[in-house]
Amino acid sequence: MSEINQFNQAIKRIGVQLTRPECVLTNAKGEVYVSDFGGGVTQIKSNGSQAFYGGEYPGFGVLQTNGFAMLADGSFLIAHLGQDKGGIFKLTRDNRITPFLLEINGKPLPPSNFVYLDHQGRIWITVSTQILPRADAYKASCNDGFIILVDQSGARVVAEGIGYTNECWVNPEGTELYVNATFSRELLKYNIHNNGDLSNQSLVTKFGAGTFPDGLTRDVQGNFWVTSIVSNRVIKITPDGEQEIMLEISNDQHINKTEIAFQTEIMGRPHLDNNPAPLKNISSLAFAGEKLNQILLGCLLDQQIYQLDTEFNGVKPAHWYF
Repeated sequence: MSEINQFNQAIKRIGVQLTRPECVLTNAKGEVYVSDFGGGVTQIKSNGSQAFYGGEYPGFGVLQTNGFAMLADGSFLIAHLGQDKGGIFKLTRDNRITPFLLEINGKPLPPSNFVYLDHQGRIWITVSTQILPRADAYKASCNDGFIILVDQSGARVVAEGIGYTNECWVNPEGTELYVNATFSRELLKYNIHNNGDLSNQSLVTKFGAGTFPDGLTRDVQGNFWVTSIVSNRVIKITPDGEQEIMLEISNDQHINKTEIAFQTEIMGRPHLDNNPAPLKNISSLAFAGEKLNQILLGCLLDQQIYQLDTEFNGVKPAHWYF
């Protein structure tokens, strides 16, 4: 067992009976929102009570929410990560579900990973892979992920050829986009032009053995924060690309087994679904609290999410006052 906790803070658990709470969002009211693979989004209120929003959509069944975004009217955009179908749906708090984007370039969206609202009101969507089943893409050679932008000009693909596109983050000025590529093990940067097009892809940092980058955000000190599935790592990345593991609670045997499977291109669902570590496959990270100095961690296998205090302060997301 590997145990690193540079926060020197106890890890708390919040929420009850959550279903694959992969993605976490927070706001100034002290509310926490988590994705629910059982059809929508669960709200954890400041008093600890919970409310669920979601349901089924004809032809898609229960919407398997992976990433999601909060909108100013209180609704959500949810990314459907189905077995063979994807799409972005709008979910209101009276449980109405309507399509937001179901196809691009005349083709149905593959299982969809993440949806992000930036400070300019634009929507960014990531699709990890076009391979089905998507577990067949858990390889370093995977390079068919892409990014969609939805703005006043409509929906269009703005970046392609990414090694399993995962969470993205846009700076408040709206001039830079960063994205994790899970199985090429990269944090990438793009410049955003005034018309929303992306250019000048560059490498911020390359990750090594045992790290499969998933969640992504940034603090006001200029550091990026990345979570790694399988190894339960929280990694701080300085502006010049240097990495420091701030948290890791992992099972060494499981990491070694997964790394061998990855290197020999036989990695599959069991390596994600059978993580024996006490933290159940952390996947995303959000700053919370009045000073945004708490870290909340989503996960793939638990019925709760994790919380700890930190000396760092997150950048306010576009939805912070929603």
